[in-house]
Amino acid sequence: MLNPEVKLNKKLFDKNSEQKATRDGFGDGLVAAAEIDLSVVALCADVTESTRNEEFAKKFPERFFEMGVAEQNMAAIAAGLGVSGKIPYISSYAVFSPGRNWEQIRTTIAYNDSNVKIAGHHAGISTGPDGATHQATEDIAIMRAMPNMKVFVPCDAIEAKKATMAAAKIWGPVYMRFQREKSPIFTTEETPFKPGNAEIFWQSRSPQVLIIGCGPILYNAIVAAKELDNDGIGSIVLNCHTIKPLDEDKIVELAKKCGTVVTVEEHQIAGGLGGAVAEALAKHYPAPMEFVGIKDVFGESGTAKELMDKFNLEAKDIKAAAKRVIKRK
Repeated sequence: MLNPEVKLNKKLFDKNSEQKATRDGFGDGLVAAAEIDLSVVALCADVTESTRNEEFAKKFPERFFEMGVAEQNMAAIAAGLGVSGKIPYISSYAVFSPGRNWEQIRTTIAYNDSNVKIAGHHAGISTGPDGATHQATEDIAIMRAMPNMKVFVPCDAIEAKKATMAAAKIWGPVYMRFQREKSPIFTTEETPFKPGNAEIFWQSRSPQVLIIGCGPILYNAIVAAKELDNDGIGSIVLNCHTIKPLDEDKIVELAKKCGTVVTVEEHQIAGGLGGAVAEALAKHYPAPMEFVGIKDVFGESGTAKELMDKFNLEAKDIKAAAKRVIKRK
């Protein structure tokens, strides 16, 4: 059943429930953060509308900097702002930032522990028709390996707003991952969000598998958990919105309770959420695992629905993974 303590959207399973892209939550959160703190500034690499910076630019034109198609310069300039008392947010498509400017982020931002917030947009394969060149499926891996970097992957637009606002209160570099495709809003304003704290969204009475997810695909994990319950298989679904620092204590505790683990992400399995969870369990409680994610291939053009099905990221695929891992227990 849905965990009542986290106060999720009661219309979670309603096919007509509201949908909104996580990038929209970023735009809302950026404006809200700027209203609270005058130090917040924004830099964008010629994709102001696509990254939802336009409302910020209208409200705070003196605090907005259009950098043009120059992601590397944007990172270096933001690094200077970040060590000078400002809280800069930089935005572009994730394949370009942190993709193209990874070295500048590493050397000028992370190495100096500069107070920069990096918003990687249009992440995952759900970018759809744009194809493999614009589908970032490696960004979590390259950012979580970087010293001083924190990594947030919000599950819906409301949580994206919370993550964006929370980043302003954390000193040092933060990477936030957002997607273009509209997805169900299944949290509420009352749903807890605390960086570094994973939250249980679904818990059966006798759980046999722990399903850990991040990003909008977490919705598919909850649907899978409901269907597994109907099949007599109990589960726990954990929203792991913070990949770094990972909530290792809660993951290990719940893995011990369930005995098996499935990770779910719209990202390469190698180096992503699944890799982070596997590293934690290897240290503290080795358990049978299955990984739902991109399996060492590039994306391709198609609708978001077509690609989620082709790359086996739907609820049915999560159910199948859960049943496989339970057999290995």
